[in-house]
Amino acid sequence: MALEVTDLNFDDVVIKSGKPVIVDFWAEWCGPCRMIAPIIEELSKEYGEKIVVAKCDVDNNPQVTSRFGIRNIPTVLFFKEGKIADKQVGAVPKANFVNKVNALL
Repeated sequence: MALEVTDLNFDDVVIKSGKPVIVDFWAEWCGPCRMIAPIIEELSKEYGEKIVVAKCDVDNNPQVTSRFGIRNIPTVLFFKEGKIADKQVGAVPKANFVNKVNALL
């Protein structure tokens, strides 16, 4: 299951993680966000030992959203060693996410 990250715990969960991290920036009202939500959960189950999968609600976490310049959602950021390694904006097929995750490993 994807972890919920907030303005308060983002650095501890994402930046300081010893594993690669993917963060799904989303909102409850966002249709495309709901489309990729099952994919994000599948990635969490399939790669759970190798990566950290997190979700960040943009409406409730304006500091993190602003810090990373999130203007369109869904945006999924891929972190490695605390830095952004890749980015995916919009709803895309699962294969796109799998390719990006595999590149982190």
